[in-house]
Order: sequence, then structure tokens, then C-alpha cells
Amino acid sequence: MKGSILTVILLILFVSVGIILVIPKLFDNKSQGKYDSSKHIAYFHGKEYLIPPEVIVPKYLQDSFLRGEVDSSYNLNVDVLGSKNKEKRIEVDLNKQKLYAYEGDKKKMEFDVSTGKWVETPTGEYRIWTKLKYTLMTGGSKDDNTYYYLPNVPFTMYFYQGFGIHGAYWHNNFGHPMSHGCVNMIIEDAEKLFYWANPALPENSNNVLSSEDNQGTRVIIYGQTLRE
Repeated sequence: MKGSILTVILLILFVSVGIILVIPKLFDNKSQGKYDSSKHIAYFHGKEYLIPPEVIVPKYLQDSFLRGEVDSSYNLNVDVLGSKNKEKRIEVDLNKQKLYAYEGDKKKMEFDVSTGKWVETPTGEYRIWTKLKYTLMTGGSKDDNTYYYLPNVPFTMYFYQGFGIHGAYWHNNFGHPMSHGCVNMIIEDAEKLFYWANPALPENSNNVLSSEDNQGTRVIIYGQTLRE
């Protein structure tokens, strides 16, 4: 009996240490969030798509986005005089397929998005828990033609488990449900939101985790996705 108890204790310790070692490898490794230049083709529901080249965002533009300022090339509904000190939040209206970014009571941005069609986008209030410049997303099933393999998904912000807000290069049907639960955005829109939202990305970094000192922006999702 004592031997069995000792075995169980050792097994628990082994698994616990394994988890502790794996988490830093997943989220602190500098390779996480990097663009994978070896990948050129993506697959979504039986179709092939060319993966677009890496987007290089200058530091001055990243800082401008963080402050809620907009380059003249962006045609966005933005209040450029918004307060930098007011709390930021993101709202997603599933009925309207719209995303809104606020600082306090000031709406800073408004975008068309595509939310869950094959998997429902979760409703409720969350916080961004990690941000990655690029990441690999896979899932679905080949049996019912919903399989997807999407390298270099740009400007990803996970807010609940594996559900995130990110750019999409495999469709251009924004304003209509098109995802497996995530919130799809035009890449240029996702880029701006990525650098505006918290946690702030450290300089020369490809990923960041939310922390007490660098807390993620609130994400509020409401409504119901209309079936089309």
C-alpha cells in the first residue's frame, strides 16, 4: 500500500514539473509568434490559399496605434483625441458582425468582422490573455470538409482558451459569419487593434502574456450570430 501511495505521489510530482517546464517553453520562447517563412500554402475547407508575406510594422507606427492615433492611410472611424489614461475595451456584436474599440466612453475604432459559423463564438466578458504576431491554427474535420490548416495567422489575441481575435487571409467575406469560433478581421484592421490593445507588446518581441503589470484589454461579446 505504501509503495502504491509513493508511486502516485511521484507521478503527480512528475506531471506537475512537466507542466511547469512546458508552459515557459510555449509562451516565453522567442520563437513563439514569429513568422514561419517555410510555409507558403494554407488550407481551409478543401481549398488552398497562398500565405501573404510578413507584415513589418515600424516602431513609431506601433506606438501611434497604442496611443489610439491613426495613420492617414487608414479609413477608420476614430477619435484621435481620446484620453490615453482611460481603460480600453473591445466589444463584439454578433448580430451586427461588428467590433468596437473604446477608451472610456469614447469609441476609437469600428470594424466589420466574421465570427463563428461552424463553432459558436462564446459570449460573455473576458480579457486578452496572450498576443502573438503570428501563429498556426488547425482544426475541423476532413470527413465533413471543415478541415483547416492555417500557418502564420496574423495579429492573434486570445481572450478565452483557444478563441481569439485575429487577421484572416483565407476569405474576404467580413461582415458575415465565417469562422470556427474566433473573430476574423481584415489584416490591416487586426494589425491596428493588435498594437492598440493590451497587454502591450515589448519591443523586439513577437508574443506577450497578460500580467498584473501588463493586463490584457477587456473583451465583451454579446448578441447572437444570425444563420445565413
